[in-house]
Amino acid sequence: MTMRAGAVGALVDSRIGITSSRRGDELAALLERRGARVEAAPALAITPCPDDAALRAVTARCIERPPEMLIATTGLGMSGWLEAAAEWGRRRELVASLRRAEIFARGPRSVAALRSAGLRETWASDSEAMEDVLAHLGGRQLHGRRIIVQEHGSSAPGLTATLRSRGGHVSTATVHRFSVAADRDPLYRMVGLVADRELDAITFTSAPAARVLLEVAADTGRHGDFLTALRRDVVTACIGPVTAEVFDAWGVPTIRPARARLAELVAGLGDALATRRQGTRLVVADHELVLRGEQVLLDGVEVRLTPGPRAMLRALAGRPGHVLSRAELLAMLPGDGLRTEHAVEATVARLRRAIGPGLVRTVTKRGYRLAVPL
Repeated sequence: MTMRAGAVGALVDSRIGITSSRRGDELAALLERRGARVEAAPALAITPCPDDAALRAVTARCIERPPEMLIATTGLGMSGWLEAAAEWGRRRELVASLRRAEIFARGPRSVAALRSAGLRETWASDSEAMEDVLAHLGGRQLHGRRIIVQEHGSSAPGLTATLRSRGGHVSTATVHRFSVAADRDPLYRMVGLVADRELDAITFTSAPAARVLLEVAADTGRHGDFLTALRRDVVTACIGPVTAEVFDAWGVPTIRPARARLAELVAGLGDALATRRQGTRLVVADHELVLRGEQVLLDGVEVRLTPGPRAMLRALAGRPGHVLSRAELLAMLPGDGLRTEHAVEATVARLRRAIGPGLVRTVTKRGYRLAVPL
């Protein structure tokens, strides 16, 4: 993938946090080659496939009694399972066993891993959403059927539980078992770097790693500061939609590549930082509004805003012309503790006093929006 010169330059001297364990060195090298300074805090410890006694046992059971259905949830996990079977000298037996099953694949990468092993899917989803797999299986008769679900870390516990609730005899082949990293000091430090806005961006290549860092932020008492920084100041880059969903639930905007490739993640990060350095420029109620980092300019004159109004203005400017509900804006305000929608109204009032009453409009019973042309 070719990056624009501005995107490449945006990474020079930027400070990027990475939480990856398995491919952390590869991601760090990609960033450092483009001039970034990397702060690493591996969030997870990973049990390698050949050392995983549980995976070896389920492989043996699968060979002895072939499943009637296989659900492949990740390409990486499927490939890892087959590679581990090869190390145990049982790959050929495993493939022969799986060939007798109906095979359902989540997304194109699972399909590619299956086909490289000579296996052919019965059905595949176009997306990597687990909901699509469940929807397809919705009308299937599962009672008493032997089903094996290939999981990667903790990728499919909901799927497994649903299949069991519908009468399926489900086994799981969990590839690369995850646990929280034994040394948490780097994670505590990473939370502090984000909360104090000392990073330009932070990257996540798995949903479990994202959840771990959010839990660590809560343990340190900086959960609110951490989320506020991610919402406003620190770019959050995720390898794909499953990882991004963790942050969607907290109102954190994310960037993600069209394909789950580290090189494309780095390219998108360069684009995002280049755009951020240029700032957001809008025409609002016949005034020019520019947001650049912490700076707010109105018709070329700097406006000093306290953190609450500034966070609200950023949220509104991030979706110009769209109505943001009070609940959405409340989630963007900095700090922890019990808050009500009255806090939103008070913050809007302070913002209007600072930038003028006509720039933020109230939409009755819905919320607020910037006064940009619709």
